[in-house]
Amino acid sequence: MEIKARFDHFNINVTDLEKSIAFYQKALGLTEARRKEAADGSFILVYLTDSTTGFLLELTWLRDHADKPYELGENESHLCFRVDGDYDEVRKCHKELDCVCYENHSMGLYFINDPDDYWIEILPLKK
Repeated sequence: MEIKARFDHFNINVTDLEKSIAFYQKALGLTEARRKEAADGSFILVYLTDSTTGFLLELTWLRDHADKPYELGENESHLCFRVDGDYDEVRKCHKELDCVCYENHSMGLYFINDPDDYWIEILPLKK
């Protein structure tokens, strides 16, 4: 049997849902595709889209964990986005948002961190 899978979404847990939604919209242009709220208010799932690839970023807010940060370990895993347009101008925008957390000029890449300190690699769009 040969299994054919495709990427659908990636989940991260967040402490302040509205702050995270605003960050991903401003820093990466993601918009809300849909949301699911538990009837008892225990969780909210928000799926963000880039409106291009079909891949979704799922932000999960848990009522019972909203008052303490998540333990991210050594934070060695990360998301990666390719950005269109002038890469230097995008980096400048991210610096103005004060979210650039690491730069590797020799490799031509940098990372930003979101409000919960998840790292996101930023690369130029390959044309």
